[in-house]
Amino acid sequence: MLTAAAVAVAIAVVSVASWLLVREKLYQEVHDSLSTAVQEGPGISRNQLLYCGKTPAEALAAAPAAPADGHFGPPKYDFQIVTSDGTVCFPIGATKALEVKSSDLPRNLPTGTPGHKSASYREGSYLNGDSALIRRTAISVQSATGEQQPATLLTALPTSGVEESLKSLALLIACVAGLGVIGAGVAGRVVARSALKPVDQLTGLVEHIARTEEVGTTIPVHGQDEIARLSTSFNSMSTALANSRERQTRLIADAGHELRTPLTSLRTNVDLLIRSDAQGRALPPQTRARMLGNMKAQMQELTLLIGDLLQLSRPDTPNREAVRTVVPFHETVERALERGRLRGPSLVFDTDVRPWYVHGDPAALERAVINLLDNAVKYSPPAGTIEVRLQGGRLTVRDHGPGIPAEELPYVFDRFWRSPSSRQLPGSGLGLSIVAQTVQDTGGQVSLGPAPDGGAGTQAVIVLPGQPEEPH
Repeated sequence: MLTAAAVAVAIAVVSVASWLLVREKLYQEVHDSLSTAVQEGPGISRNQLLYCGKTPAEALAAAPAAPADGHFGPPKYDFQIVTSDGTVCFPIGATKALEVKSSDLPRNLPTGTPGHKSASYREGSYLNGDSALIRRTAISVQSATGEQQPATLLTALPTSGVEESLKSLALLIACVAGLGVIGAGVAGRVVARSALKPVDQLTGLVEHIARTEEVGTTIPVHGQDEIARLSTSFNSMSTALANSRERQTRLIADAGHELRTPLTSLRTNVDLLIRSDAQGRALPPQTRARMLGNMKAQMQELTLLIGDLLQLSRPDTPNREAVRTVVPFHETVERALERGRLRGPSLVFDTDVRPWYVHGDPAALERAVINLLDNAVKYSPPAGTIEVRLQGGRLTVRDHGPGIPAEELPYVFDRFWRSPSSRQLPGSGLGLSIVAQTVQDTGGQVSLGPAPDGGAGTQAVIVLPGQPEEPH
């Protein structure tokens, strides 16, 4: 409908403009024809050439018809003379009389018209009602006493033919415009339905997803226009939602699986303690102390796991950007090293930390470095060495432990993934996931691989954008 309306407006403007141009052209031709008409000059004798009366009808009745000897042909123009006293005169053979207005009197002619060759034009009509274009020329005529008196010569051409042509043209334009609007409406509907068909499919698909919550459904994409881009964007969004739901489901399942083991152990120990107290059979002090120690270790493991889960959920919070600030990353590494030395008192830390300032979350960056150091402490042999370097925004943490098999490297940053050879060690499998998430949020890169010198152990590398001096 909008297309049809736009076409209708355009056709209407063009049609009206065309009609006005044709009208102007036709009337201009009549005007030009009148301007070339042979005008009668002064000195015309009333007694011989003119037949007068008080009114146009009376004067026309007094004018004789043209002789039938063929000397006078049908007049091309209609002549009529109006004197200053309002008398109307016609030449021989006049057949039509014009309505006379007060402005036609010689004394009322527009300024600039006096003189034989000056003329003005107006629209008027004949006594029978037909329209005409009238040329008024100031002349002088000879009165009955032989004196010259001012008069106005009216030369007219009928414009009824022009008006009929304009009416026919208006009817023709209206018919053509109507057909054009109808055709534009039909064509616009066909084109719109064809062009918006993907939108209909997209709408149906969105309604289907809203009704069934089956994210991941896509629609076919054809072409490269805006609709195709919209469909592609929707498919990307739908796929991202499906992946997000899959990750959420997997996270819940993995978290439930990881929580099940310490909770089961805790419940078993608590049940054993309750049963021993209920039956009055106290456990040996050493057994009781060992059980309480196990329960404390399991509680610590639960606390660590819940803390890791909360850390992983932080990047999705809307206020995350509020905690980003300029961080002296070298100081963060130093604080993490202090905690790492407490966790591995028998290990040797070989460090070379140089100033580097980054823009990020201080707490998240410190936890990421601590997670890397915890892994190095966990897998380092007794009295082993951990090498820590921070140079030009590149942090490396290298241990001399057993290393990671090459086939397991693609999975080290997955949530809850733990190497089969290290499942007996404490941990939740979320530490490296937190590191990867934090580094990605800071705009950096992280990698984990074998030692670069071919020796034993693993080397973790973090590269963060920043500068060696504190920005002002």
